[in-house]
Amino acid sequence: MRKPDYNRRVVVTGLGVISPVGNDVATAWSSLVNGVSGLGEITKFDISPYDHRAAGEVRDFDATAWMDPKAVRRSERDMHYGVAAAKQAVADSGFEITDQNRADVGVVFGSGAGGQLLMIESYQTLRDKGPNRVPPTFIANALVDSTSGMIAIETGAIGHNVCIVSACATGTHNVAEAAEVIRRGDCIAVISGSTEAPLIEVAHAGFGNMRGLGSPRPGEPLTTVSRPFDATRNGFVLGEGAGGLFLEDLELAKARGARIYAEVVGYGSAADGWDMIQPIEHGTGSARAMKMALDRRGVPADEVDLINPHGTSTPVGDAREAEAIWTVFGERAAGSRRSLAISATKSMTGHMMGAAGAFEAFATVMSVAEQIVPGTLNYRDPDPECDLWVVDETVRMPVRYALSNNIGLGGHNGAVIFKRYDGD
Repeated sequence: MRKPDYNRRVVVTGLGVISPVGNDVATAWSSLVNGVSGLGEITKFDISPYDHRAAGEVRDFDATAWMDPKAVRRSERDMHYGVAAAKQAVADSGFEITDQNRADVGVVFGSGAGGQLLMIESYQTLRDKGPNRVPPTFIANALVDSTSGMIAIETGAIGHNVCIVSACATGTHNVAEAAEVIRRGDCIAVISGSTEAPLIEVAHAGFGNMRGLGSPRPGEPLTTVSRPFDATRNGFVLGEGAGGLFLEDLELAKARGARIYAEVVGYGSAADGWDMIQPIEHGTGSARAMKMALDRRGVPADEVDLINPHGTSTPVGDAREAEAIWTVFGERAAGSRRSLAISATKSMTGHMMGAAGAFEAFATVMSVAEQIVPGTLNYRDPDPECDLWVVDETVRMPVRYALSNNIGLGGHNGAVIFKRYDGD
C-alpha cells in the first residue's frame, strides 16, 4: 500500500470489449464510427410469444479462447464476456502482471445481475431431477461477484478486489471507483469494467410487461428500435456484453512507456431516492452526479465537449436526462449551439444493462483518444423536450473533456469524466 494522494493522476492504458458491435476494440470502434448496428432478431430463446423481437446479441464468441474449458462449462455468459474483456484490456495495456507486482494490481469489475441463467437452470434441475442433481459448483459461479473473482484467477491480479452493483450504472461506478482505489494508494493499477448477459426469456418478459421495451418505426427494420432522444422513441432494447479498462498511475505508465488513451479526471455518484423504476423529476439525481464529477477535480463545464449519455430511448428517461444536462451545462446544451455533442451509442448496442457503463466508458475514451464522435444511429426527428445537439453522423472534432453518464434502476446515478492526454 501507498499513502493516499487524491491528486494522483490516473490514466487508461488498456481497453477490452465484447459487444453486439464487435468482440475486440478495433471492430467495436469501427462499428460505432461507421454506424453499424448490432441489433437484430433474438436467437437465444423462442420469441414467437412476444411482440418485441429485437436485442443486441454477442455473436461469434468462443469462451474457451479466454477461459479453461472446464471452467466455461461450470459458468455462464456474463462471466465469459467479463473475463474476455478484462484479459483484452490487460494485454492491450502491455502491463505484465508478475509475482512481484500482482498484489498491487486490483480488480474492480461488476455486474448488474450476475449469473441468473445458471440459477434458473439449477432450479429447473432441482424440480425435474431432485436435489441430489443440483450442480455443487453453481453457487460460486452464479454470484454477482463471480466474474471479479475469476478475473483474479485468470490474470493473477490479487490486490484489492470488489464488485460494485448499481443496476444500469454499474459499469460507470466500477470504472470510476477503480481510479479512486489507485488514488487511495491501495493499488498501482486496476482492471476495471463490468459485464452482463440479460438475454434470458424471463428478463425479456419482465421488461416487456414493465412496458419498457421499444419497437421499430412502423415498416422499418429492427435496427431502428433504439433511437435515443428522437421524438418517435418508444422504449429500449436489451443488449449484452462487457467492457474492460486497465487503469494505472500516470507516473508508472510514463515510466514504462505505455500508450495512454485518456486520463480519468472526474467522478460523481448520487441517488434519486424517488422510485425504483422512474427517474426523479427534472433528473435532479443525475444532475447532482454530473455536477459532482465536474467539481471533484475542477473540470471546467464549458470545456466538456462530449457526453455519452445514458440515452436508453425511453420517452420519460431521455427527457429527464436532457433536463439534467441542461441543469448542469445550461444554454451550452442547446441543439442550436452545437457546442456540447451528445453521442448515444446505445442506438447501436442496445441497453447492455450492468455492462452499459463500461462499454460506454470505452466508447468515450476512444472519442477522446481519436478526437472522433460517433453519430447516434436512428436519430431523425428532434424532440423539443430534448433540446440537445444529438450528433446524427460521425464527426471529427476537438474533444478536451468527455463525460459518460448512466442512470440505474433504483435511482442510482453515476458520471465519469475523461480528459485528453497531451503528454503533460
